[in-house]
Amino acid sequence: MNTVVITGCTVADGRAATGADPVPDAGILVRGERIVDVGRREDVLAAAGSVPGEVTHLDLGGAYVTPGLVNMHTHLSLSLPGTAGDQVKDMNPHELALYMADGARRTLDCGVTTVRCVAEKDHADFALRRAIEAGRVPGPRIFTAGRALVCTGGHGHEGTDTLECDGADGLRRGVRSQIKAGADLIKVMISGGIAGRHESIDTPQLFADEMAAVIETAHAWGRKVTAHAGPAAVIAQAVALGLDCVEHGYQLTPEVAAQMAARGTALVPTLLVTRCKEFFDELGVPEWMQCRSLNAGPEHLESFATAVAAGVEVLLGSDMPPFWGFEGTNATVRELEHMAEVIGPARALYAATLGPARWLRAEADIGTVEPGRYADLVAMDEDPLASASAYRGVRWVMKGGQVVRSERKAP
Repeated sequence: MNTVVITGCTVADGRAATGADPVPDAGILVRGERIVDVGRREDVLAAAGSVPGEVTHLDLGGAYVTPGLVNMHTHLSLSLPGTAGDQVKDMNPHELALYMADGARRTLDCGVTTVRCVAEKDHADFALRRAIEAGRVPGPRIFTAGRALVCTGGHGHEGTDTLECDGADGLRRGVRSQIKAGADLIKVMISGGIAGRHESIDTPQLFADEMAAVIETAHAWGRKVTAHAGPAAVIAQAVALGLDCVEHGYQLTPEVAAQMAARGTALVPTLLVTRCKEFFDELGVPEWMQCRSLNAGPEHLESFATAVAAGVEVLLGSDMPPFWGFEGTNATVRELEHMAEVIGPARALYAATLGPARWLRAEADIGTVEPGRYADLVAMDEDPLASASAYRGVRWVMKGGQVVRSERKAP
């Protein structure tokens, strides 16, 4: 079992949002995959001296260390309308698996050590997760919904990343089919969205008995449910039925946001999807979709601010592939910057680490720099509690005690 002691760093994590101070001149002791000690450098070095066997010392040269980022809205097989999306749709299963594995590697390299996949093609996400866990390919920890559930002709029905279901019985079978495949959670489309040509953002797509069937069945099997949803009325109906999370939430009202906060329903706002013309142009996304997306931007941002003001738990999720180069950084960091403009950097750090870990029921393993957690860590030279843009400078990444990216400190 390898033992590593990390020094030359200040440790900060999402607990800062509730008043916990960062630890300057810190040390982190890692044994195998997990952290065994964190604290003052002298104390950790003393603890390392009592560990049997060889100890590797890593000095990060004054960096700030945080937990690895958690991206809660990921599609590694994304194929939007347009030329680039058509190329992904045309991939055979072998090509798709390699394409997604490359995306997983890139995701880990930019400091995202955990993802929540919320609709992937052909169940390739399960094979990718097994390959990553076996150490055959590099990539983040994967929590996945498998294929998202959608009504016949509903949002996203065109791809193999969704499963068309109708009626309460059909949706119950859909939930069970994804759990059978290995899903950690269930994703359901309950309204229209940006990428559907023959729908609008506020088109309702499930009846109440269908929503109830999804939520009741998933909860019976111990799985949470997240829903692609735009309009307030549809979201209110699902929240009343026990929905655990809303994706996008383009058109929230103060009343519905208050309902979400009272019920503990989280929001993954995916602010990038209504302010990413550069990305759309790169993918050849058609004009009708670009107009729908960009025109929804002001209300989308207002909706997010409304949720924050109501006390809704907000979590980081980019929708755009986590690693995608965008506006001078990657999509994950750019999303985090947008969120931080409203919630501030400390709360943004929480929304990117500990908050997602708690939603995933994985806080015993990820989300903080504490003994017992996986050594999933990132380092940068600027202070992330001063600005979320510090993550633009990630230069070192560790996952499960193994360094997967290491660059020298910038002169």
